Amino acid sequence: MSLNAYRRAQSIAETPRATEYRLMSQITGEMIDARDAGLAGAALMPALHRNREVWSAFSALCGTPGNALPDELRARIISLALWVERYTSEVITGRDSIEDLILINRAIIDGLARENIAN
Repeated sequence: MSLNAYRRAQSIAETPRATEYRLMSQITGEMIDARDAGLAGAALMPALHRNREVWSAFSALCGTPGNALPDELRARIISLALWVERYTSEVITGRDSIEDLILINRAIIDGLARENIAN
């Protein structure tokens, strides 16, 4: 089976939460790899940009009318996305470390893993 065929099959069979789990795991892995390679500041941009993009997408989806998540959870996700946006700027300028972004993503990954097990 070709890689493209595998990816198509995966996207059809995967639940939205499983997709979110996989995406967050990949992005967090990229940030961990960058940290472990000793990268700092602007050198972290590729991993940080991808992380910002996913959090921006989560925020936008939570603000969409008809989103089925509970209002409180949607508000928390939007709040986290805003924090990620601001904090990422601190990491890029070298005023802070990437570690807190990794910790937040790991907490989300853990929550998604528990939800996937429960379903």
